[in-house]
Amino acid sequence: MTFDRFTGPIWSLFRMVVGLLFACHGLAGLFGLLGGSKGTGEAVPLGTWPGWYAAVIQLVCGGLVLIGLFTRPAAILASGSMAYAYFVVHQKTGLMPIENGGVTSALYAWSFLAVAAIGAGPWSVEALLSRRKVTAAAEPVTA
Repeated sequence: MTFDRFTGPIWSLFRMVVGLLFACHGLAGLFGLLGGSKGTGEAVPLGTWPGWYAAVIQLVCGGLVLIGLFTRPAAILASGSMAYAYFVVHQKTGLMPIENGGVTSALYAWSFLAVAAIGAGPWSVEALLSRRKVTAAAEPVTA
């Protein structure tokens, strides 16, 4: 028995869940929703470096990855921002993520790198637009 038929849908679900969770971090940072920034119930002050900018990246890139639109560029930016968070914020206190509190940053960085490498999958806006192009190109031209 082969499970290849599940690969595309499972990958799409993985991408959607990672994008949704990442966007939730952005909502918390920008608007104080879902517990707010670091559980304070407050938003990150406007323009604060790097927290406010990270929250914008989290919301925008998370949303794009969630729906599967501009997936690869959004995932590269998200991955880079999480790598930055890991190496600049977390690694100061220890090398390993388990000791420096950087597990989430490391997991997001690698997850988004995988999304950027593999793509959006079949359940995405990109796949929908691609199917529409193929259908439109296949229709006969009538004059």
